[in-house]
Amino acid sequence: MNTKSVVIGVVSVLLLIMGLSFSSRIAENVPADKIVIIQDPIDGELHFYTTQGLKYQNFGTPTSYSKSVQYWFSNMADQGGEKDESLGTVFNDGGEASISGSVRVELPTDVESLEELHTKYGSDRAIIQELVRPVYEKAVFMSGPLMSSKESYADKKTKLIYYIEDQAKNGIYQTISEDVKGIDPITGKEKTVTVVKIALDKNNQPLRDAQSPLQKFKIKTYNFSINEIGYDPKVKKQIEDQQTAIMSVQQAIADAKKAEQGAITAEQQGIAKAATAKWEREVEKAKAVVAAEERLQVAQLDNLAAEQTKQKDIKLGEGEAARKKLVMQADGALEKKLATYKEVMTIAFQEIGKQKWVPETQINSGGSVATSGGPMMDLLTMLNAKVAKDLALDMTIPNSSK
Repeated sequence: MNTKSVVIGVVSVLLLIMGLSFSSRIAENVPADKIVIIQDPIDGELHFYTTQGLKYQNFGTPTSYSKSVQYWFSNMADQGGEKDESLGTVFNDGGEASISGSVRVELPTDVESLEELHTKYGSDRAIIQELVRPVYEKAVFMSGPLMSSKESYADKKTKLIYYIEDQAKNGIYQTISEDVKGIDPITGKEKTVTVVKIALDKNNQPLRDAQSPLQKFKIKTYNFSINEIGYDPKVKKQIEDQQTAIMSVQQAIADAKKAEQGAITAEQQGIAKAATAKWEREVEKAKAVVAAEERLQVAQLDNLAAEQTKQKDIKLGEGEAARKKLVMQADGALEKKLATYKEVMTIAFQEIGKQKWVPETQINSGGSVATSGGPMMDLLTMLNAKVAKDLALDMTIPNSSK
């Protein structure tokens, strides 16, 4: 092997080694979930790559950013860091608490915003710790005074989430303080408390101190959530005591309402029973009225029937009387006269026959027995004539020859 061949071999090996050593500086593979910014080695020009694939590096220095990252401000070791990174706040009643949770952070993809972020922060961690975290620290801290510890625990928990997220995205609220009278839920007595309210513009929209830095850098945040509110032990005990007291008050109110409702129910039941009894009496009364009306109608119908019978009897009597009158006028009441004559004469003969007017046997001077009617016959003859005269009865037999 000659010297030239050896030199060529050595140079080739050196070039291969150099090629292998500089190959990672020639091209850069950009993952789909990353943004890569490459700075040229000589003039320092920045090149921005937001789409995936192999990009020409030209021996420049690459810096990689995640397009989207979960920011944890948690007190749990398995969420974010190993230490407690929760954010603190103070409520309007002086109670302190630490807010633990997370939010999704999405970086912009336009060159202007990326260049400003890269030149000011230079890494994912710096953007999170030096930009996003301070924004949320302030938003959490300024949301606490908008409610009390108890309200954050129950009534306004969802509002707390909304206030924090809205202030982080759009800017910190301007606020005003007011003294408001209210009823203490435990004692039931009136008290005055200082309430912090959001200042509103003429369109009823919140006034803000300044634009949120997240808006300035076009950073989007979403899916904000709270996994725990760590209250100070004293505040936590106070809240628990308040909850217990409120529950007792509510239970007492519920019992009172239940008793009141029971009384109302009993009263209503009594009214219902009284109404039922009243209507039952009304029904019986109505039945009695109907029965009386029926009896009245029957009586009226009976009276009408009796009246009709009476009128019928009168008519019949009048007719019979008229008939008899006509008969009497036709024969001179002969039949009646004869009947009367017969009856009178029968009775007279019976009574006269019972009397002994003269001795039954009389001996005259010649020695012979004689019988005679004597006075009895005279009386009968006279009575017969008188009765016939009173009855206007003509006892003579008409002569048929005349």
